[in-house]
Amino acid sequence: MLPPDPDAPPFPGDGLSAEAFRIVRPAYGAGSLADLLPSVCAVLGVPGAVDVLGLGGRLDGVDRVGVLLVDGLGAYQLPLIAPFAPVLTELAGDLTLTTGVPSTTPVSLVTVGTGVPPGAHGVLGFTVRRPDGRVLNHIQWQDDPDPYLWQPVPTVLETAAAAGVAVTVVSRSLYRGTGLSTAANRGGRYHVADDGPAVADGMLAALRSGPGLVYGYHPDLDKAGHEEGVGSPSWREAARGVDLILDRLAHGLPPGAALLVIADHGQLNVPPDGRHDLSTGVLSDGVAGVAGEPRARYLHVADGALDDVVANWRSVLGDGARVLRRDEAIAEGWYGPVPPAHAGRIGDVVVLCQGRTVVVAPGWEPERAGQLVAYHGSVTAAEMTVPLVIIR
Repeated sequence: MLPPDPDAPPFPGDGLSAEAFRIVRPAYGAGSLADLLPSVCAVLGVPGAVDVLGLGGRLDGVDRVGVLLVDGLGAYQLPLIAPFAPVLTELAGDLTLTTGVPSTTPVSLVTVGTGVPPGAHGVLGFTVRRPDGRVLNHIQWQDDPDPYLWQPVPTVLETAAAAGVAVTVVSRSLYRGTGLSTAANRGGRYHVADDGPAVADGMLAALRSGPGLVYGYHPDLDKAGHEEGVGSPSWREAARGVDLILDRLAHGLPPGAALLVIADHGQLNVPPDGRHDLSTGVLSDGVAGVAGEPRARYLHVADGALDDVVANWRSVLGDGARVLRRDEAIAEGWYGPVPPAHAGRIGDVVVLCQGRTVVVAPGWEPERAGQLVAYHGSVTAAEMTVPLVIIR
């Protein structure tokens, strides 16, 4: 464990109960992020689209749908956010979806955008090891590797556009043309919106222009959670910003429109005494490469070291993580079916942290990754369960 910092500010409380730390399996094909846009497209009449989520009854008469993804808005954050987001609280029901695995932004964005589980689309972690041994950070991804080759599945937006549906993506200029945006959202007209009110205005303009599908993205809540913690003053302010967006959208929807609000994952705060350092003790023995992120580690091991690495990690982390060989993780269905071309992107060893545990990896990733307050990526209910809010 890392030693405590005596100069650290008071640690924020995220309000999570013990139930939030139970393990949740991804509901691929029944109630996951992968099932959302195909269900929306079925409502909009796209040939071949299947309404897995049964949205047709709730969206009867709708000819245009906005989907707003609020980064970091897990279902288990809703009670804590309630005093700062009264509009969200009034609108939210009890509908939820699961993320895929790992429960992290690039994986979830591509899962939403393609309508298939992570194993199929191949974006299998925050960072993954490439065949040449280099590590690809999907958030910093531009054009190497080619997004069309690395993520070969057509997006739902492409399919909808080909069927004649007007498709618009409303997001930050920073993300326009990136590898991740191309992998997740190719096929839609890109409307730049660099803050929350602009996202609301851009989505409303597209919805008012006629029938179609509009996808919007807002990152501020997630950023505040990572940097200051869920429940911190900056997180509360970001929550108020989310509520302003929803208020503007809910009161501005034109006739025939519906708005769906989802998230890519939840978050949980991890105190200093929950942090293991990969560079110390036996955790580094036999490890030749590290990817993933602190809550969902991928370890690439030296030849002949697999059994020893698994044994060392299980011994040190104990109940703080599930430590699986790659074939075990795939066989248990965490990623959905994984074709051989994508399997190598998963580590030889998969470490899914439980409780309030992370494994930081100085020397293998930026130091900042081990200095965050809130994390996600693993398979607890707090991370895996996201709301589905439907606004008519």
